Amino acid sequence: MINITNLKKKIIYRSNYRGTKEMDKLLGSFTKRYINIIKKEELQYLCNLLDYDDENLYKYNQGQKTTIKIDANNVTELFKNYIYVSE
Repeated sequence: MINITNLKKKIIYRSNYRGTKEMDKLLGSFTKRYINIIKKEELQYLCNLLDYDDENLYKYNQGQKTTIKIDANNVTELFKNYIYVSE
């Protein structure tokens, strides 16, 4: 059985330490906003989202054409429509 608390910690860490400052902020704030709102079953979608490379994730979020296909689900739709506002 998956420990939800540990999975959330792993997701938060992975979203905040991406390699580029811009994606750290974008994915970090997105994760912080939604990690406790999405359903437990959707945590795996969020985990899968973090497997994509930064360039394609950024393009996807900005509505630009990506070089890969990003699976459509509730989490990717939230991310596609997410607008980062600095805190």
